[in-house]
Amino acid sequence: MGGFFSWVAGSGVVQGVIIGGALAYLTTVLILDAVAKAETATANGWKAIRRAGQPGNGFFVRAALQKALPVVNVFEEAAYWTAEVDGSGKRLTGERAYRVHFPRGQLPPNDAFWSLTATDTVGYMVSTSSGRSSVDDHSGLLANADGSVDILLQAQAPNGATQNWLPTPTGRFKLMLRTYLPGAAIVDGGYEVPPVVEVRP
Repeated sequence: MGGFFSWVAGSGVVQGVIIGGALAYLTTVLILDAVAKAETATANGWKAIRRAGQPGNGFFVRAALQKALPVVNVFEEAAYWTAEVDGSGKRLTGERAYRVHFPRGQLPPNDAFWSLTATDTVGYMVSTSSGRSSVDDHSGLLANADGSVDILLQAQAPNGATQNWLPTPTGRFKLMLRTYLPGAAIVDGGYEVPPVVEVRP
């Protein structure tokens, strides 16, 4: 047995197979990442993959989108946006406070519900002192005098009412906005999620 392992260790053929397999894997990952990037639309710092889940996608598109969004419905059933940067392109971090301002009547249109969640950079939920990890259309959001709605994103609770507060992790994080049974403005591509804007002290 020892002679066999010595042969494997010294065999150029075996080493070539191992190296070739590793290079093939890395090449596949790079290709899938490139395909997913090509399929991703970005507006105001929010990314969306509109073709995810569609049965007519080719092999590489299906594989790439499955890698980017492992469990996802077709866009017409559930629209997903993610953001890892604010509207100016800076990485989101719990060291700063942010606001997402929805003009009057511009909350995500839907026939079911929408939800905005803050996660770590991998996509896992993070426990917060408030116990909240998301806000949605059942959160009792308070509107401004003009009918617009501001969602506050920060690690510490804001002064006053907290209905519009989404607690964020203390380090880097990302946001996911999900809209189930999205309205026509989302499906036809006319709707854009407002940018995440840093709130300076």
